[in-house]
Amino acid sequence: MAAAQAGKRILLANKETLVMAGSLFMQAVQAGGATLLPIDSEHNAIFQVMPPGRLAHLQDGGVRRILLTASGGPFRKASAEELKAVTPAQALNHPNWVMGPKITIDSATLMNKGLEVIEAHWLFNAPADKIEVVVHPQSVIHSMVEYVDGSVLAQLGNPDMRTPIAYGLAYPQRIDAGVGSLDLFKIARLDFEAPDSVRFPCLRLAFDVLKQGGTAPAILNAANEVAVDAFLKGAIGFQDIPRLIEGVLEASTITPVTSIAQLVEVDQQARLQAQEWRQLETC
Repeated sequence: MAAAQAGKRILLANKETLVMAGSLFMQAVQAGGATLLPIDSEHNAIFQVMPPGRLAHLQDGGVRRILLTASGGPFRKASAEELKAVTPAQALNHPNWVMGPKITIDSATLMNKGLEVIEAHWLFNAPADKIEVVVHPQSVIHSMVEYVDGSVLAQLGNPDMRTPIAYGLAYPQRIDAGVGSLDLFKIARLDFEAPDSVRFPCLRLAFDVLKQGGTAPAILNAANEVAVDAFLKGAIGFQDIPRLIEGVLEASTITPVTSIAQLVEVDQQARLQAQEWRQLETC
């Protein structure tokens, strides 16, 4: 917030800033005249193929919708029955990316993509119905933007975070990131699937809270962090993660966002409710 208010160039690499305080942060960016560059690979891809400048409405730039790609995680083809027996070790084995434990579990539940939907909403001023998640298991197309004339612009590259980081560091120039050239002949094919919000309800929950607005995304984020931590410790099952989150959301009162102090309090209260849910369910 201080960097935004001071008009700095901000290379935003964490989702929580916008998930929890999107309205406050984007207001600070605009008021301070800051330059905001997304480093998350998907949002960096969208940024690269969007019209320049922040749009008041997507249609102002001729944009029809944003297509946010997802790898699908390690359980893309797992049945609902198989998901019941998922262990932390299995969930930590991502097929394409090497990440920390929390974000890797989020990728397995598709919550990571849900948080990215909320992030895309604030970064690109895109309503929920103009953001679509596309499962793309090769992780070569990092995201796409569809224009009203039927054109779909995509940013492709090897799954390597050095690419978006180098883009942010050198913007608006480009520098050698040390990333190898994309071998299209080796890849040979690009697959796309619709996400399954029945087997992976975390994605649905993220869209729901984006439509609710207010403090709902902050509550979602806090409950998810408690749920993931409990799963990694073996205290709850893989499918309990969305159940815990939904339980906390249903028990919470959603209010308009007014300040960072308010969001800190909301976050703490949601974590307490998540802990209570966990204890009740495991009794």
